[in-house]
Amino acid sequence: MSDTRAFLAPTEFVDSDAPRVAAFAQAGCAGETDDLAKTVRLYYAVRDSIVYTPYCDFGAPDTYRASATLARGSGFCVAKAALLAAAARAAGIPARVGFADVRNHLTTPRLRATMGTDVFFYHGYADLHVGGRWVKATPAFDRTLCDRFGVRPLEFDGREDSLLHPYDQAGRRHMEYVSDRGAHADVPVADIVATFRRAYPGFFHDGGAAPATRFRQEAGEAGGSRAAAGPTTG
Repeated sequence: MSDTRAFLAPTEFVDSDAPRVAAFAQAGCAGETDDLAKTVRLYYAVRDSIVYTPYCDFGAPDTYRASATLARGSGFCVAKAALLAAAARAAGIPARVGFADVRNHLTTPRLRATMGTDVFFYHGYADLHVGGRWVKATPAFDRTLCDRFGVRPLEFDGREDSLLHPYDQAGRRHMEYVSDRGAHADVPVADIVATFRRAYPGFFHDGGAAPATRFRQEAGEAGGSRAAAGPTTG
């Protein structure tokens, strides 16, 4: 088995053999036979049909599992990356999950207070093998959330890496990558939970979970406040 073929096999959290994941991949590919076209279709299916929320039960394994994310219809960046990787594998496209630490300059007051920092450890993306090379794709922020936040939706053409934009529509700094944690065959849940417990005790002490649309609501309120204040950079 080649290095890329090794990333077609299901794993505990990138469970591409789950029936609901296989059905999602089939529907998302919509009869396409070209891997590039399938990859792009799956990216947009995950980006926009799964609501992004950072308010999750980070101690629960199903928070990170692709099939469980699909069943909930919501998840944070790692869960959505796992789902994209799982759907890609189900469609015959080798896929990994990658991670980086990022500094987020456009958060909300509630999330910032809960986290106690603007650094997001283990930000997740999918790493897909298309056209003979690995291409990174970040399906985290759905279009509705981007509209609320005043952030351009992140597009993906299957040829170039698609990582979070450094600036929002008004020129304010949005995301900056601090360090790369590399790509993995499966989500390193034990390491992520241990890191989150150290870095974000508020998520575990007061229960980080909330309705999936809570962050959308906060984003709309924060976006309105930023628009009134005018654009800034830095």
